Amino acid sequence: MAVRNARTDRSAAEQAEGRATLEGHDRPNGPVAAALLAGGIGSAALGVVTTLAEASVGFRNSLNWFNPVGPLTGKALIGTIAFFLSWLILGFALRGKEVNFNRYATIALILLVIGLIGTFPLFFELFAAE
Repeated sequence: MAVRNARTDRSAAEQAEGRATLEGHDRPNGPVAAALLAGGIGSAALGVVTTLAEASVGFRNSLNWFNPVGPLTGKALIGTIAFFLSWLILGFALRGKEVNFNRYATIALILLVIGLIGTFPLFFELFAAE
């Protein structure tokens, strides 16, 4: 009984279609870059909304979508909506494309830092409405 190699088991049709292999990079990186950038956008949206809610009582009250939770509901849902909406748009825009992944990762990291700073109490309390 011979041990079969995974390379020899792959059909010629699969190889002709250009499916991703373990040896090489056959798939475009655009969809991955889209998801990464969307995560940064969602994070930045959460940070900006958190800071704005601290700066404006009216805006904070408008984020109270569910009384037991308070404005946290609106903050979290706006960040989540921003993520999914940007992922959808960027996913279609970058589908099938090979992009400069380092550029997208750098932008996503910057947006993530903006989101983290915006949700850090020592920062958003600087804008507290009296």
